[in-house]
Amino acid sequence: MSPQNPIINCFHCAHFVTTWEPKHPKGCALFGIKTTLMPSVVVFNSTGEPCNGFVQK
Repeated sequence: MSPQNPIINCFHCAHFVTTWEPKHPKGCALFGIKTTLMPSVVVFNSTGEPCNGFVQK
């Protein structure tokens, strides 16, 4: 993560899950998010800050 790119790659996070819902295939177990976007993008768009729940797999 760099200051210019605050978006975290959720594929490397222990909380990332793949859902069975075709319309919402990506999710975050920590925040309870199901989305078409990366969950970290949803967190950033909602809070204006990078996801602070990231835990390296």
